[in-house]
Formats: sequence, structure tokens, C-alpha cells
Amino acid sequence: MVGEGEADAVVARATRPSAQVIAAGALAVGYAEGVSHPSTFFIMVLPGEPERMLVYADWAVALDTTAKELVRIAVVTAHNTRRLLDLEPRVALLSFSTHGSAAHARVEKVRETVRLARELAPDLLIDGELQADAALSPKVAAKKCPDSPLKGQANVLVFPDLDAGNIAYKLTQYLAGARAIGPILQGFRRPVNNLSRAATAENIVTVAAIAELQS
Repeated sequence: MVGEGEADAVVARATRPSAQVIAAGALAVGYAEGVSHPSTFFIMVLPGEPERMLVYADWAVALDTTAKELVRIAVVTAHNTRRLLDLEPRVALLSFSTHGSAAHARVEKVRETVRLARELAPDLLIDGELQADAALSPKVAAKKCPDSPLKGQANVLVFPDLDAGNIAYKLTQYLAGARAIGPILQGFRRPVNNLSRAATAENIVTVAAIAELQS
């Protein structure tokens, strides 16, 4: 129905594996232009006054991305941050290195991603490679990367692989007490959304509301 335009969006997976939802979405709806693989993000709401929102991508689908795949994740996540949260995205490409502090093929992948992102979306505020503290702390950024346009105030964190993204979101949720909103699938021609099999009624309603905003 979504593929034919008879419905605006789909919310699925409460009783099925993610792979089945993604395969069905790819066949029935198809990917957006320029996208070859879907990705996911979580909106992490950190406790405090006022609450702080961060967007984490990817935590569930893109296992070990190339620079070209990672740049699409970064750009699409930034677009959704602006559209769904009415926030101007400040995108950090994360690594174990900050602006050349280490040399490795994994670091070079992140650097190449930043270069490609600036070509693809020149108006996007994006930087990398950055360690998490340099992305999130103005004090640390002033020491480690004073030339970073983010100045330690990133609100979109793009992880270099699935291990990092999945571990980070669960640590933030369970140790920092953050509320995780999602998961939210992205990259399809029309909205296809993916629940956790542990989803509560509140989770389902929240993801359905986000799907409506996406549509």
C-alpha cells in the first residue's frame, strides 16, 4: 500500500526480524534516489533541565560501511534531524582519532567521509574525524581541535560502524538514563519504520507519530 501511494507510511517488526522488514521495504517501496542501503537512527533525550537531544546513527543496519555509504548515512540523518526535530544539524563523524591524532585505515575512512559530505552537501555543518569528547565538549574541543566548526557542540553523532553505534546508544540509555526514541529507519522512497521486538505500546505510538512526520 505504501509503495502504491495508498498509505503514507508503514510501522512494522514488533513480531518479525529487522531483515524481513528491510527486505519487504526494499521490494515494495524501494530506496530513495542515491541510496543503496537503509540506515537507522535513535533520538536520545538526555535528562536534565533543559533536556538535551542527540541523534545517533547508525546503530542497527549498516554493519561495516565504506566512506561512500557512511556519507549517505550522515547526510540523510542530518536531513531528518532538521525535518523531524526542527534542529539545525551539527554533524560529527566519530573516530578514535581527532584531526590527525592517530593514523589508521579506519581513521582515513572517516576523513574521506567528511570530504565527500562537504562535496555532496556544502551547506551542512559537519566535521571529523573527532573523538566523542571533542564532538560534545566545548572545553575539550578548544584544546584538541580549536579549528573545528562544531566547537564541541555536535547534536548528530555518526558512528564509524555498527559496533560503535549499538554500544554507544545502549550505554547512553542505561548509564546516563537517556530516553531512546526510535529506532527510525531511513533511506526508503517512502517512510518504512522498524520497531524493536521488545517494543511497548508507547514505543509503537511514538514511532507511528514520527512516521507521520516523515510522510
